[in-house]
Amino acid sequence: MKILMLTPYLPYPLYSGGQIRSYNLLKNLSKKHQITLFSFIRSDKEIRYLKNLRPFCREVRVFRRRQPWDPRNLLLALLTPYPFLVSIYLSRHFREAITLELGKGNYDLIHAETFYIMPNLPQTKIPTLLVEQTIEYLVYQQFVRDFKFWPVKPLLYFDVLKINLWEKFYWRRASRLAAMSDSDRQMMNQSVKDKKVDVVANGVDSDYFSRVKPKAGQVVLFIGNFKWLPNRDAAHFLVKEIWPRIVACLPQAELLIVGRNPTPEILKLAKVGIRIDGSVADIRTAFAKASVLLAPIRNGRGTKYKVLEAMASGLPVVTTKLGIEGIEAESSVLVAESAGDLAQQTITVLEDHQLAGRLADKAKKIVYKKYNWQTISNRLNLVYQQLGGA
Repeated sequence: MKILMLTPYLPYPLYSGGQIRSYNLLKNLSKKHQITLFSFIRSDKEIRYLKNLRPFCREVRVFRRRQPWDPRNLLLALLTPYPFLVSIYLSRHFREAITLELGKGNYDLIHAETFYIMPNLPQTKIPTLLVEQTIEYLVYQQFVRDFKFWPVKPLLYFDVLKINLWEKFYWRRASRLAAMSDSDRQMMNQSVKDKKVDVVANGVDSDYFSRVKPKAGQVVLFIGNFKWLPNRDAAHFLVKEIWPRIVACLPQAELLIVGRNPTPEILKLAKVGIRIDGSVADIRTAFAKASVLLAPIRNGRGTKYKVLEAMASGLPVVTTKLGIEGIEAESSVLVAESAGDLAQQTITVLEDHQLAGRLADKAKKIVYKKYNWQTISNRLNLVYQQLGGA
């Protein structure tokens, strides 16, 4: 089939979960379909990465996205019904290019990643698959709850309300929907009962992580791209509330926090026994230094790549119910919610090497069987066939 894929980011380099997902799906689905990719970029420097995507695409076209704090975005968010998140991606040039491409391309299907690029899609009879990597309004709702400057909160809550309304509007407008987890699917079905919502989870390149040998010691690892608000929250929760309990029991333990785009607040978390590294080129080196992955995620839905990659690397995992959401872990990870319980589970893994080994072996088998990219791509291909073939 001929497919037009629209993404709010260029799917290369593989810095974020969204980029990892889109790149691997493109690589696998290109064997069965002709895919044209339209992507937003943040700067012209990203154009050098087009050579990494062209082998999998019939054509790749990129469009400059406005910087978030461009005054036009603020004005659109204040003076129009659009929320700030949607305003960033509103582009007349992008919409005109899509309109022209659909008019001449004879496409069977449109694949749109995230609802907030949907306003650029013109009215069309071509079936549209909208893939939601997370339910955005829940992420921003939690951010506003934690926001400290009270005079601005009413304005932020109003913007979250607009995100919620527009998200559901485009769920109804799409021909079919895909979510990352069953809980997200259920939530989306509550809003759009007449739409088919498929679960197309995230995956992992199992061969890429197969040779990692985690360290048998007392090194706790946290991973996260700090542009993502839930990762910032989890890092602060870990350092402020969980870590003191761990070092009280295991004084020699070390904490390694790895992730791109660390904010000044994240960098300030570094102290004796806590290292911050924002420049790891190959995440496998971080897994090889660690004894356990601790992912105390309290916000943000969807499958967590850090958890899947740790499981594929043979690294034991301690996380929350939200951290394991979308993964059929089958007791291969330890799950807790409170700071005290997360600390105790981590201590247990660090002290009991046999338990750590059993957890790691079981998790690795689950990932290799259910969450490799070929399996995930086959699932999405079935959706393509059902929607585009019709």
